[in-house]
Amino acid sequence: MKAIMISGRTLGQGATCEAKMSPEFFKATSTCALAESDYDALGIPKDGNVLVRTRSGEVVVSAKREGGIPPGLIFMPMGPWANAVVGPKTGGCGTPLYKGVEVEVTGTDRRVKGVRELFADLETEGQR
Repeated sequence: MKAIMISGRTLGQGATCEAKMSPEFFKATSTCALAESDYDALGIPKDGNVLVRTRSGEVVVSAKREGGIPPGLIFMPMGPWANAVVGPKTGGCGTPLYKGVEVEVTGTDRRVKGVRELFADLETEGQR
């Protein structure tokens, strides 16, 4: 499914951002919220995962049904998992564009990687 990703701060992300290696930070930031209709159309099982892919990368995150999100839009909390799919271009402002990112979302049975494993993968990709 093609969608537009926005990323932003959440209470959970903010409360755990000083402990980035903690299980609480993992739970707060390794997620993707989708409209209920998109969640159902993708056939994601309860507590299922999705693969979010962009031109810049891909990442597996846990999927969450959200009634307040319009179809065709996904929300990911700011953190390493969102950063994995946000491109490096900053438009001269020094900060990558975290809003309006074109993504492809598919259901997957792959697991969500922990933060250390995700960082190791990103480091390897950066060396290519």
